[in-house]
Amino acid sequence: MGLPTMWGAVAITYKLTCPLAQENGLGARVATSAVFFAVGTGLILHVRRALVRELRQARQIAGAAQSVLLRPLPPRIDGLTVAAAQLSADRGATIGGDLYEVVPTEHGVRVVMGDVRGHGLAAISTAAAVLGSFREAVHDEPDLGGVLRRLDRALARHLRDRAERDGTAAEDFVTVLMLEIGRDGELRALNCGHPWPYLLSGSVVEPLSCADPLPPLGPFPLPADLSALQCGHLLPGETLVLHTDGAEDARDALGRFFSLPGALRGAAGIAPQAVLGQVFTALLHHTGSAPKDDVALLALRNDRQPQLTKGARGTARPATKHPQPTTHL
Repeated sequence: MGLPTMWGAVAITYKLTCPLAQENGLGARVATSAVFFAVGTGLILHVRRALVRELRQARQIAGAAQSVLLRPLPPRIDGLTVAAAQLSADRGATIGGDLYEVVPTEHGVRVVMGDVRGHGLAAISTAAAVLGSFREAVHDEPDLGGVLRRLDRALARHLRDRAERDGTAAEDFVTVLMLEIGRDGELRALNCGHPWPYLLSGSVVEPLSCADPLPPLGPFPLPADLSALQCGHLLPGETLVLHTDGAEDARDALGRFFSLPGALRGAAGIAPQAVLGQVFTALLHHTGSAPKDDVALLALRNDRQPQLTKGARGTARPATKHPQPTTHL
């Protein structure tokens, strides 16, 4: 407040003490107008500098929050090449309601991709509660069902505490997809209302599974049986692309949905970071602007040395000779 007060004092002192300010001639009026214009300009510039400084600080805080909530993933995790990126629907925001994490454990590499109802700052605390629980539970629980129950309890506590604090009913829900990738590439999955990831194998782009997912976390209790779904193997050279529904829900000016399988076609064999760049470029070209919903992508390629596996593909994911594009509308 020091500088605005000084500018105001200058203007008042001039008006009360300067003889020129008491005259009514044209020259006096011009001089008075110039003084008050200078005072007004100084105040505007001061306010502008203050707002720019606060905006810069807010962006620094948002960047720090992003590094904690969606911390950068290492490029390689236990023989898997990994890349992840997120695009927020809120202009100027760096984080939103999407969440992802990849953690190497004694049980295998465990992956989570989730989407909190809504987007922007309102969903950050819910995403933080789910991610914090996941990062701890994956090391303690021997199976994915135990991890999912821990996430469900953490979300329930968070929503209950927020409802008591704000005095309103918290009706948020979270879609969650969890994967476990064994040393031999064996894939296990639990899906609560989330889109299935796409598998890139040679020229084939297909969903990892077509099984019906469980309901999202939050509104409904989990079933008693939480056995993970066997999804075959992620063979060396193959890539999994996890995504949130903001990708396939994106529309162009004519209302046509974005085809994620079409954007992934031809991406097999290239680095995961390049896969994400290819998809985001196609997505922004399709929509012509930023999407209306948050979009998160996570790509994992198996770069481990080939191993002989018994029933390499299993029965959950048969090879497809003539795949058809699949788009969740």
